Amino acid sequence: MNANLQRQESSEGFASKENPCKLKSSRYKGVVPQHNGRWGAQIYECHRRIWLGTFAGESEAAGVYDIAAQRFRGFGATTNFKKLCKSDPEGATELSFLAAHSKEEIVRMLRHHTYDEELRNSRRKNPLSGNTCWMGNSNRSHVFEFLFNKTVTPSDVGKLNRLVIPKQPAEKHFPINKDDKIPINFQDGNGKVWRFTYSYWGSSQSYVITKGWRLFVKEKGIREGDVVSFWSSSDCSDLKQYMIDIFHRPSRIDRCVPTSIEDHNHDQVPVRLFGVDISRAEATSSSPQFTMNSRIYNNGNLEKKSH
Repeated sequence: MNANLQRQESSEGFASKENPCKLKSSRYKGVVPQHNGRWGAQIYECHRRIWLGTFAGESEAAGVYDIAAQRFRGFGATTNFKKLCKSDPEGATELSFLAAHSKEEIVRMLRHHTYDEELRNSRRKNPLSGNTCWMGNSNRSHVFEFLFNKTVTPSDVGKLNRLVIPKQPAEKHFPINKDDKIPINFQDGNGKVWRFTYSYWGSSQSYVITKGWRLFVKEKGIREGDVVSFWSSSDCSDLKQYMIDIFHRPSRIDRCVPTSIEDHNHDQVPVRLFGVDISRAEATSSSPQFTMNSRIYNNGNLEKKSH
């Protein structure tokens, strides 16, 4: 909820002298006056009224309506105050919070006046959502939202010089006409911009990234089994930017080394490398897993690093 909202607790306009039982309507959308001097918030969905609770101030009730409207109707919602924006750090985390909860959960929080508290707790526990990351400097930063992952196949790093994008995410996130061949830019985790050519190959009926891919593979050391992760960002003008990230698959040696001697009993089967029992090697303080930008590729799964 917008922290700058000021409560307007005034009885002005509640009842006219001509008709003391009639309440004057609110100037805000989704707000209705109450006979006890408080203000109610409500929203409609499928011609059904959903009550959001009563509040002391008219503007407070208007802000509650705005929260519900952005959860129920997304970016197309009509609001009383400025909409939450992805390019604003606080707005981006609140949008992620809304998306992570069902409509019923948001309504419950608003009715019980616990929304602000639960939002603050969420920000303390997880300042970046599992589906968002930050890039940029203090003057201009972007919030990138996760789109999809692509596991690298042998042909993706072979002589064809192309990365095949799965059909469903390609048509959802990078739609193009099948006769087009367009340039597409991605920013990596270091801020470097990579320029690729994106097109549809009719012969194999596949969407592919071609020109520029070979250089990217060489510089990043990409191999079969690594994961290419795609992210997108949009500011308030809906100008999309894209990010590409790489999660390297652990080596065969890393996958067979135990994380800690204490995790294994004395009866475990020895793990040998070139005839040497490496299961009894001195363990390090951290488990053998690749970490990049606070995300972990461990045992074939992408996870968010916990602190």
